[in-house]
Amino acid sequence: MPRRMAECYQVRGKEYEADLYLPPAGARASIVLVPGVTPQGKDDPRLVAFARDLARARLLVLVPEISNLRELKVSAEDAEVIAGAVGYLAGRQRPLGITAISYAAGPAMLAALGDEAGRDVEFMILIGGYYDIGAVVRFFSTGFYRDGLGQPWQHREPNAYGKWVFARSNADRLTEPRDRHLLRTIADRKLDDLNAAVEDLVSDLGPEGRSVLDLLTNRDPERVGTLIAGLPPSIRLGMEALDVSRRDLSRISANVILVHGRDDAIIPVSESRALAAALPEGRADLFVVNGLAHADLRDVTPGDALTLWRAVYRVLQMRDSPAWPAPD
Repeated sequence: MPRRMAECYQVRGKEYEADLYLPPAGARASIVLVPGVTPQGKDDPRLVAFARDLARARLLVLVPEISNLRELKVSAEDAEVIAGAVGYLAGRQRPLGITAISYAAGPAMLAALGDEAGRDVEFMILIGGYYDIGAVVRFFSTGFYRDGLGQPWQHREPNAYGKWVFARSNADRLTEPRDRHLLRTIADRKLDDLNAAVEDLVSDLGPEGRSVLDLLTNRDPERVGTLIAGLPPSIRLGMEALDVSRRDLSRISANVILVHGRDDAIIPVSESRALAAALPEGRADLFVVNGLAHADLRDVTPGDALTLWRAVYRVLQMRDSPAWPAPD
């Protein structure tokens, strides 16, 4: 059984907590495992089990504590926490990678685009990640998505969890205290029970809070751009900072393994396809699994098992690749 140890590392003088998983047979590579958006953070049982599986595969695993993700918030600022974890591992074990799940894939990608972490990260594993933040908002609010620019709209009923995480994540960016409180309360009520009534709270929202609810309750994909433009500037800036599609991905030198569920109801598979197409040629491997419900495996078919085996084999190739020399 891999041993789990409490660790600390510093970023710009600030100390961060993390869990370190030690491979029982010795490490052949290391990886930063970024928690998803969950109240349990790095202690989520699914994440702990995944970290232990990676450690059994002889990866030294560091799972940082990211308070924003534990509070159901996603912020570009978390890229610095991830980059700090990369720097901590870079001096211990190479080759070195990052694994991120769902919305955490954005900050992880931003970390890999940074000058320091970008020199250290040799591979990435992104599960159910995204490319275009506007397209993700369009999907979780309306259920519509496109499999490429100029392609026809497709529709799938989205899991409403995504849009209430968006509301919870952005509530603190509103300038009016009452709207901040109401939007947080609405989001918390919906995250506890997606069928919960919130009309008593919605009626008291001011213009800023109403602009967020108008976006999230809209069902017309053609209106999403206009509704995003009507959001408070602080929310738009936060979205732009997390938008991978706005970044120069030609700077990515890591090999990126993308795994996505074909029927993902939180982030559509078209996002991983778009990210794979945007990465430098030869840097991306995309594995689409039928039985992957965002981050949970269900009803795995023989075809899924083969796809996952190919993904695992690619990870093991990255693990066993020659470590890059440390930068001068």
